[in-house]
Amino acid sequence: MHAVEAFELVLALLALVIGLHWLALKLRWPPATALLVGGGALAFIPGLPAITLDPELALVLFLPPLLMDGAYYTALGRFRRHLPGILSLAVGAVVFTTLVVGVVAHMILPSLPWAACFALGAIVSPPDAVSARAVLKGVHLPRRLEALLEGESLLNDATGLILFRFAVAATLSGVFHTGEALQSFAFVAIGGVAVGAVVAKGWVFLAKRLNDRMLVMLSTILLCWAAYLAGEAVHVSGVIATVTAGLAMGWYQHEILSAEIRLRANSAWFILVFVLEALVFILIGFSLRAAIERIGGITAIPLAWVSMMVAVVLAVTVARFVWIFASEAVLETARKLGIERARPLGWRQATVLSWAGMRGVVTQAVPLTLPTDMPGRDLMLVCAFAVIFVTVVVQGSSLGLLIRKVAPVDADPPAQMALPAAEGAMAHARSEVVERLAYDEDGTLIHPMMLEEHRKRMRFMERYTAEPAAAMDGLRSHFDVLLQAIAASRAELIRIHRAGLIEDEVLHELERDLDIEEMAMIFQRGD
Repeated sequence: MHAVEAFELVLALLALVIGLHWLALKLRWPPATALLVGGGALAFIPGLPAITLDPELALVLFLPPLLMDGAYYTALGRFRRHLPGILSLAVGAVVFTTLVVGVVAHMILPSLPWAACFALGAIVSPPDAVSARAVLKGVHLPRRLEALLEGESLLNDATGLILFRFAVAATLSGVFHTGEALQSFAFVAIGGVAVGAVVAKGWVFLAKRLNDRMLVMLSTILLCWAAYLAGEAVHVSGVIATVTAGLAMGWYQHEILSAEIRLRANSAWFILVFVLEALVFILIGFSLRAAIERIGGITAIPLAWVSMMVAVVLAVTVARFVWIFASEAVLETARKLGIERARPLGWRQATVLSWAGMRGVVTQAVPLTLPTDMPGRDLMLVCAFAVIFVTVVVQGSSLGLLIRKVAPVDADPPAQMALPAAEGAMAHARSEVVERLAYDEDGTLIHPMMLEEHRKRMRFMERYTAEPAAAMDGLRSHFDVLLQAIAASRAELIRIHRAGLIEDEVLHELERDLDIEEMAMIFQRGD
C-alpha cells in the first residue's frame, strides 16, 4: 500500500470511529461493542483493502499509553488496600484459567500438544485493560469492585504474556522446568517494578528541570513508552514497568506539574487515549478477515474448530466464575474462623466481578506473534477472536443490565472526609491566608473587597458543609445567572470582533478568559 493511501486509510478509520461511536451513544451500547462489530462487518466489504498490523507494533503502540492512563488515574490508596484481591485475580485467576483452557483444549483436540494447549490458555486468559476501561465507563460500581477490576486489568496482561512465552518455548523445545519458570516469573515481575520506578524517578528529575511547558508535556506523554521499552530491553515485564511508572506519575504529578501544564496535558492525553482505544477495537474487528482468509473462508472451518471455539469461550467464562466464587468461599471460611482481614465480597459483587472479564488487544495481538511452525497456530487465532467477540459484545453489552439487576452493595468504608468537608477545609485554609494578608503591617485594611468576598465564601461553605443539598440548589441558580452573563459577554466580544473593532489577538485572549471562567462555573455547578 502506498504511503498516501495508508494515510488516507487512517483518516477513513478515524471517521469510522466517529460514526460508530455516535451510533453507540444513540443505541446506548458500549462504544467498544459498536466499534468491534462495525470493524468486523466492514472488513468483509468487497473492495476494501486488507488491514494488517504487525503484532509487536500493536503491543508497543497501543498497550503502554492505555496502561499508563489506567495507572495514572488509579486510586493508589485503594490499590494498596486491595492488593491481595488484585493479585488473586491478576495472577491466580489468569493461571487457573490458563490451566482450565489448556485441559479443555486437549480434551477437544488430543492431537494438539499440551504446551500448545496451555499457550492458547495464556492467550485468552487475561481480561484486557482497554476492554475493561471501555466497557466500565458507562456503569457505576462500588469502590471495592472498581479497585479490583482496575488493578486486575493493569497487572494481568503481564501474567498472561509471561505464561504465553513459557508455553511457546516449551512447545518448540519440548522441555519445561517448573522451578526455572517460577524463578523467571519472579525475576520478570520484580524487575518490571524496579525498571518502572527508575524510569519514573528519571521523569521526576527531568520534569523539575525543564523550563518549557511543551517539553514537560511531551516528556509526560513519552513516559509510558519509555517505561515499556526499557522493561522489554532488559528482558523484564514492560507491562509492569509501565504500570509502576504510571502509578508513580499519578502520585507525584500534583507536586511537579503546574495547573496550566496539567490542564493542557490532560486534554491532549484524553484525545490520544480515545483515538487509540477506538482504533484498537476497529483493528480487532478488521483482523477477523485475515484470520478467516488464512483458513480458506468461513465454510472451510472444520467442525472440530467450531467445537473448540465454543469450548474455549465457555471454559474462559466458567473458570472466572469458579475462581472468584471459590475465593469467596475461602474468605468466608476465614472470616468465620475469626480472621478479621478476610472480607468476602458477597454474592452480588462476586457475580458482577465474574461477568466483567472482557478480552481485547493482548488476546488479539499475542497469537499473531506465534512462530509459523507452532502447532495449531491458526486455530489459536480463530479461538482468540471468538473469545474477544463474545466477551466484549455479550458480556460488555449486558454488564450494565446485570449491575442494575444484581444491585451490588458498596461495603467498602468511605474515607473520613466527604466532598463537602474537603471543600470546607480548603476554603478555610484559603480564608486564613486572605484574613492575614488583607491588612498591612500597621493593621490597615488594604484589600477590603477581597476580604469581603472570602468572608461571603466562608459563610456559604459553612452552610454547604452542614447541608450540601440545600446549599447546592441555591448555588446552581446563582451559577445559571453567571453562565448567561458569560454567554452575553461572549456574544458581545464576537460582535465587536466581527465589526473590526478589535484584533484577533485580543479576541483569542479574552475568549480564553471566558472559557476558563465558564469551565469553572460549570464545574462548581456540578454538571
